[in-house]
Amino acid sequence: MNLSDVHTITSAAEAVRARTYAARLTAASGAPVVEQARFLTALTERLRACLAQGGTEVAFTLRSSASERPPLVRLVAEHLPAEPDSDRAAPWRLALVSPGSLPADPPPPEGRPDDAVLAEAVLAADAQTAAILRRLDEAEEQLLLHREELHQTNQGVLALHAELDAAARTQRDLFDAERAAHARAEKARRLLTFLADASAAVTASLDQEDILRCLPDLLVPEYASQVDVWLFDDAAAGSAHSAAAVAAARSDRPQHAGPHPGALPGVDDLPPSALSPDRPLLCVPLTTHHTSGVLTLTAPGDRFDEDSSVMLVELARRTAIALDNARRYEQHRDTAEALQRAQLTELPPAEGVRLAARYLPATRGLNIGGDWYDAFPQPDGSLLTVVGDVTGHGLRAAVIMGQLRTALRAYAIEDGSPARILTRLHRMLRHQQPNLYATAVIARFRPGDPRVVWAAAGHPPALVRAPGGAVRVLDTRPGLMLGVPFPFEYEDHAVDLPPGSTLVLYTDGLVERRASGIDPGIELLGRTLGALGEPQLEDLEGCAEALLKPLVHDDERDDDVCLLLCRTTSYASGEPEYVREDGAPSGRSGDPDRSR
Repeated sequence: MNLSDVHTITSAAEAVRARTYAARLTAASGAPVVEQARFLTALTERLRACLAQGGTEVAFTLRSSASERPPLVRLVAEHLPAEPDSDRAAPWRLALVSPGSLPADPPPPEGRPDDAVLAEAVLAADAQTAAILRRLDEAEEQLLLHREELHQTNQGVLALHAELDAAARTQRDLFDAERAAHARAEKARRLLTFLADASAAVTASLDQEDILRCLPDLLVPEYASQVDVWLFDDAAAGSAHSAAAVAAARSDRPQHAGPHPGALPGVDDLPPSALSPDRPLLCVPLTTHHTSGVLTLTAPGDRFDEDSSVMLVELARRTAIALDNARRYEQHRDTAEALQRAQLTELPPAEGVRLAARYLPATRGLNIGGDWYDAFPQPDGSLLTVVGDVTGHGLRAAVIMGQLRTALRAYAIEDGSPARILTRLHRMLRHQQPNLYATAVIARFRPGDPRVVWAAAGHPPALVRAPGGAVRVLDTRPGLMLGVPFPFEYEDHAVDLPPGSTLVLYTDGLVERRASGIDPGIELLGRTLGALGEPQLEDLEGCAEALLKPLVHDDERDDDVCLLLCRTTSYASGEPEYVREDGAPSGRSGDPDRSR
C-alpha cells in the first residue's frame, strides 16, 4: 500500500500545511514519538531552507511492504527541484522507517487547511512535544537512577580497590616482617655458629699465647678491624687505647667509645671527653673469678652491630675462662714438674755399673707428674735401680709418686729382693690408695755378680744389649699393676749381664703411641739400641740422647718419659758366686757360660 502527495512550498502557510500533513503521516507510520519528532524537526529545518531559497516542491511518500520480514513502514520526504540543474536548492531526502504496517484508513491528502485544522495541528504538535518531554523526564529519572547506581558501583569499586590495596599493603608488610624475621634468625644462627666455633678454638689450647694468637684470626676483618688484649700481669700496657681499657677494668663492665653513641645492649658508653677515637671501640673486661685483662676491639666500620656486640661480649667471657684455665694449668704443671724434678735422684756411683738417665715432661695436656726413676745403694753394697709410672697425672700423681719412692727405699732397707719390695708396695697401695695404680720395674746389681735380678709390676719390658750388639727383650710376663684390688706375690727373675752389656729401663711414654700401640715403639727402641756402636755406648750420656731422638719429638709428647741406662763394666776384684732364677749356685762370675 502506498500513499503519495506533492506539496509546493512558496510561502510560510504552504510550509505549515506541508509540515501538518507530514505530522499526520508520521503519526500514521506508527514510529516512536521521539523518532517522529526528530523527522519533523529535520523536515521543518529543510522547509525553512527552501523558503529562504525562493520555494520548491516536496513529495511525501508513505508505503509499507508485507513481503519484508518483519514488515516495515517507510515515510519519505523528498525535495523536487523545479529545475534539475538549478543551484537554488540542493536536493535532499528524509526517511522515517518503523516496523509495522499502515492502518486501514491512512490520512488522505488535504487541501488548504482552515484555522481549526491549523490549531489542531499546533495542539497536536504540543501534545507530541509534551509526550517527548515526558519521555525525556522519564529518561532523565532513569539516567539519574543509573547515575546513582553507577555512583554506588563506583563507590563499591573504590572501596574494593581500597580493601585490595590495604590487603596488598598488609601482605607486603607481612612479607617484609617475615623476611626481616628470617634475616634476624639467619643472623642469629650465623652468630651462634661462629660463637660455638670460636669458643672451641679458644678453649682447644691450654697455652695463653696460642689463645691470644687465635683471636685476631677469628675476629678480623668481619667483626673487628683490630684486636688488642691487655693482660694485667704483662709488663707492657698491652693496649693502644688505655683510657677505654682502664675504664672497662675499673667498672668490670664493657665500655663503648666512639664518635657516636653506641646504644649497645649491656655496654656502657664513655663520655666524649673520655676518649674520641676515629673509629668506635668496644672494651670488654676479661673476668672469671677476677678481672685479669681487657679485650679491646676496633669496629670494622662506622659502628658496632647490636647483635654482634652481644656475641663479642660472650666470646670475651669464654676467652677469659680459657685464659684462666690456661693460667691454672701452667701453674699446676709447673708445680708438678718442679715437685717431680725435685724427687728425681742424682745417680750415685756404683762398682761395676755406669748409669745415665733422662726425664722429659709431657708437652701436651696435664700428663705430667707420674713417671720417675731412682737408683740407690743398699747396705750390703748392691745397687737398686727403679723406673716407675703412676696412673693419673698432675700434682696428685707427683705426690703419690713421691710416696711410692719413699716407701720403696724404706722397704729395700729391710729386704733387697725386687719381687718382695714390689709385693709390699702393692699391698700398701691397695690399702692407702685404692683407686690409684702404678707400674714399676726394679733391677738389683751386686758387685762382682754378672747377673742382674729384676722384677716387674705391669711395666713395659726391659731391653738388654749384649756386648756383641744382640738385643734381647726381657718379655717374661710381668706381674699385676701395683694397687690392683687383688692379692699378688711378685717373682724375681735374673739375666746375664757380662761386662759391656747395657740394660735399658723406661716408661711407656717412650714407646707407646695412641695410633699404633706399644709394640712398634719397643721394636724401634730395640733396633736403635742394636745399631749403636761400642764407641757410642762408652759415652752413656750420648747414648741416652741417641735412643730418645727417633722415639720422642718435642712437639708431640703426650706423656712423661723416663729412661734409665745401666751399663756393666769390668769388676774391680773377686769372683763371687751368684744365684740363678731357680736359686742354685751358678759358678764364677767371670765365666758366664758356666751359669747356664
